[in-house]
Amino acid sequence: MSVKFQDYYATLGVARTATEEEIRRAYRKLARKLHPDVDKTPGATQRFAQIGEAYEVLKDKKKRERYDALGANWKEGQEFTPPPEWQEFRFERGGESGGFEHFEFGSSGFSSFFDTFFGNLGGQPYGRASGPRGAGSARARAVRAGPSLEAEVEVGLEDLYAGATRPITLQTSASDRGGRTYDVKLPPGTRSGSVIRLRGQGGAGANGGPAGDLLLRIAIRSHPRFAPSGESDLATLLPVSPWEAALGAKVSLRAIDDGEVVLTVPPGSSSGKKLRMRGMGLPKEGGERGDLLVELRIAVPANLTDEEKRLFEELARASRFDPRSG
Repeated sequence: MSVKFQDYYATLGVARTATEEEIRRAYRKLARKLHPDVDKTPGATQRFAQIGEAYEVLKDKKKRERYDALGANWKEGQEFTPPPEWQEFRFERGGESGGFEHFEFGSSGFSSFFDTFFGNLGGQPYGRASGPRGAGSARARAVRAGPSLEAEVEVGLEDLYAGATRPITLQTSASDRGGRTYDVKLPPGTRSGSVIRLRGQGGAGANGGPAGDLLLRIAIRSHPRFAPSGESDLATLLPVSPWEAALGAKVSLRAIDDGEVVLTVPPGSSSGKKLRMRGMGLPKEGGERGDLLVELRIAVPANLTDEEKRLFEELARASRFDPRSG
């Protein structure tokens, strides 16, 4: 009995010496490109299934070792006859005679090649067995977990600050016409690039297998007044008047949660001076918070009144301050 040889390394575009991480990256890149919801060209579903099959084998150490033992001299699509020791692969026996009269490959949703060599590694029988004539037949299908799905989710800094639970609507399959809504908790320490795993919310399993996971990669939406700084701090600009900077002042500042806080501007502050407000940054793992870094910007009125102009002229005559002196 022969099947078509599958070159899993060529399917993912990796070398036979590729590491687990290289294989995982190659699969994710192809999965995003070839997913039937994205690729509308003919044959997209088959191509997507092919990369899924290749990843199923190469990500698993036991399956990969068995695959590599077949040798590297076979080409994609060649008729491949299993080696003599293939009988050691476990098949489910059926019928009173205890033997097989017929095999039907492909019942797992993967290729016949996969079912022949790897269908039993998960402890599941495969193939089709028939008993004596007239006794009928039963099909045993391999149970497979569903694939993990990935999506990028954009959240606001205010959501990270509050540690909010956000309702997020995603279309993870063609059958989700209006998308599906997930309540996603943003745990402390969530940052741009963080991945949140929703177990059992990914692709459906085959033949009763568990669903895969949904991996949400976090991207931070830009904020009009605040920006992340370092691991857990926030940064913002605060305009102050020349007299507030020179004399010192108590200045109200609208925080990221829209509450009002009071910042003490020290006398003699220059534009660009940074002040730190402890514990007003993003939450860290463990319950603590980062800080809020406030950079002062001295703002001068664009249109002076006659009185303001007179006072500035008087200050210029009276002051000995030279900002350009060493």
